[in-house]
Amino acid sequence: MSTISMSRIICITLNPTLDLSNDALRVVPTHKVRVRNQRQDVGGGGINVARVIAELGGEAEVAVLSGGASGVIMEEALRALPLHLHTFAMKGAVRIAFMVYEEETNLEYRFVPDGPVVAPLEIEPVFDLIERERADYVVASGSLPRGVPVDSYARMARMTAAGNGRFVLDASGEPLAAAIAEGGIFLFKPSLSELEKLVGHSLDIEAAGAFAADLVRRGAARHVALTLGSDGALLVGPDGMFRMPAITVPVRSAVGAGDSFVGAMVWALSKGQTMREAFRFGLAAGAAAVMTPGTELCRRADILRLYGETCAASHEETATAWLARA
Repeated sequence: MSTISMSRIICITLNPTLDLSNDALRVVPTHKVRVRNQRQDVGGGGINVARVIAELGGEAEVAVLSGGASGVIMEEALRALPLHLHTFAMKGAVRIAFMVYEEETNLEYRFVPDGPVVAPLEIEPVFDLIERERADYVVASGSLPRGVPVDSYARMARMTAAGNGRFVLDASGEPLAAAIAEGGIFLFKPSLSELEKLVGHSLDIEAAGAFAADLVRRGAARHVALTLGSDGALLVGPDGMFRMPAITVPVRSAVGAGDSFVGAMVWALSKGQTMREAFRFGLAAGAAAVMTPGTELCRRADILRLYGETCAASHEETATAWLARA
C-alpha cells in the first residue's frame, strides 16, 4: 500500500464555459422547444477536472481566463466551490454552451461555441503562474481559445518539467500534435477518436495500443490512458499495457466523462496510489459521470462503489483499506 501524500494540483482552463443543460420531450426544427430542469454549471476541461478532485475530497487550484458578463457569473459560481481560484482577465466574454436531453429518444444534443478570440499576451500570466508556483501536477484539459499559439500546451509541458512537476494533458487537434511533438508529458488521456485524428486514419484497438506504446517509447508521454467507450480503456506505460473492460451503468449524459476520468486519476495519484490503481479510479469516475444528468459530472459515492466493483478478488483487501481512507 502506497503512503498517502499531499500534492499541489493546478488545473488550466483557457477556454472556459457556462454550461446550461435542459430536458425536452422532443427536439424539433422551426417550432419552439419547451425545456425544463435547467441546470447551470461552470465548465471547460480544467474546471471539470478540478470539480472532480474536489468532489473526491481533494484540493485543486483552477487557473482560468475570464471576461464579459458571463465571466462574472462564472467567477461567482467558481467561488462557491471548494477550489482555489486564479482568474486572468481577457477582453472577450466566456462562452455559453447549451445541452438538451431528449426524453423520447434518450439522445443528447450539445451546442458548444468556439468562444472568444484571445490575444497571446492575455495568456502570459498563466505561464507566469506555472513557472512561479511549481505545482506537483499541472493539468491542461480542453480546447485552446482562438488566437492562442498552438504550442501553448507544449510550452506548459516544458515549464512543468523544469519545475519537477508532472504535466497531464487531455486535448485534441493541433495543440495536441504540438505537445506530442515536444514530448515530456507525464500522462496523456486521449479518446480513440482523438488518437485517430492525431494519426490521421482510423485505428482498431490493437493498432491504437501500438501507437500509444510508441508514444511512450519515444518519450512523448510517460503514460497513456486511452478511453475506448464501450470497449473500456487501455493504460500504456513503461511497464507495458493494462486493459480494463467498460463498467456497465445506466447512461444519462456523456458530458464530462473524459474530464472525470482525468480528475479521478490525478486525485488518486496525488494520494500516492499506483498508476494502475489510479487508472481504475479513472474508469470508475468516467462511468459515474454518465450516470448523472446534464453537466453534473460524477458523484463521490458512485465513484467509490464502482471502483470497488472493478477490484479483483486478489485486490479486495487493498481496495477495502484504500476506500476506507479515501
